[in-house]
Amino acid sequence: MGFEQPYLLIVVSSLAIGLAAGFVMYRADFCVTACFRDAFLFRDFFLLRQLLLLVVVSMALFEAGRQTGVLGNYPFPLLGLPSLGTVIGGFVLGIGMVLAGACVCGSLYKLGGGSVLSLIAVAGMLVGSTAYAEIHPQWTSFANASLLVSDAITLPQLLQLPPWALLLPLAAAGGFWLWREFRAGRMDRPNHAVGYLAPWKAVIVLALLGFASWALVGMPIGITTTYAKLGAALQSLIAPDYVDSLAYFQRQPLEYTPPFADQPIRGGPGPQLDAIAAIQYPLLLGIVFGAFIAAASIGEWRLQWRFPPRQWLSALGGGLLLGLAARMTPSCNIWHLWGGLPILALSSLLFLIGLLPGIWVGARLLTRFVIR
Repeated sequence: MGFEQPYLLIVVSSLAIGLAAGFVMYRADFCVTACFRDAFLFRDFFLLRQLLLLVVVSMALFEAGRQTGVLGNYPFPLLGLPSLGTVIGGFVLGIGMVLAGACVCGSLYKLGGGSVLSLIAVAGMLVGSTAYAEIHPQWTSFANASLLVSDAITLPQLLQLPPWALLLPLAAAGGFWLWREFRAGRMDRPNHAVGYLAPWKAVIVLALLGFASWALVGMPIGITTTYAKLGAALQSLIAPDYVDSLAYFQRQPLEYTPPFADQPIRGGPGPQLDAIAAIQYPLLLGIVFGAFIAAASIGEWRLQWRFPPRQWLSALGGGLLLGLAARMTPSCNIWHLWGGLPILALSSLLFLIGLLPGIWVGARLLTRFVIR
């Protein structure tokens, strides 16, 4: 197979996955931030149960794909070793996504629905991701010095067990509990809004899209390196030599052979068009336009910009923290919760440990200073 064909397949696959994800997330209004925020603020666990369903279905699909040989590159590329830096990054990201009003992916589908506030949050993510380059050498030194394990990426590897020995029992136990929640009527709520999609249906589609991404692209859904890449490209327009002088933008951490290819592809956070650009730019655009299609098709699209000044400031500040933290971890909540957690990646488990108290702090700040 020629070298250009894998890139074309990756671009087309990522765009299609993004369009579908943006469409269903908008119709279900499913955002990871709301899953945790509602639990902390209102003791409402409805959306958190949907997130658990997403993790359980993904866990079963990923392990079935691994066992049958459909999914290769296991564990998938860019999964890092567990470090205290991931816990701290998860904590900062938790604060940021509550203040921003949505997670990295949620901001995109809300932007597609016409939210100018989400545009401000996305702009903050661009700035935060780009600013990370200034502290990258120091942060990397800290993360490397605080590694908890140096020879295992997943919990099964750490325990020297075959993945199915942990994943299948967990998926079965989670599936049984969720089945009981369905039987008790706690997984669905009546809603007569035009075009509404029940969240449990949306998360099953999202789990299938994550599986499709791994099968076609070579890894689950992830978008946050795009913000650093786009920020570096914009900065290069006015200070190209300075961008070239930053070590972070010279890195090429992605190098793997994708499915249906016979040569490796490479990419990094720098401004150049490379494998990460081919994977994540179409995905990001797809999520925005998928949500736009979902809103416009039911006559719901409109610009939403009338918000109090403190919400504008909160969205910008939250976006800055989101962008910075996504490079510190170094990934976002989508990558860790929808990709790493279903295979029990150690870094994703540590990310969750940091994320939960971060969301609690973010909720306290939100109710104290933003929404009184």
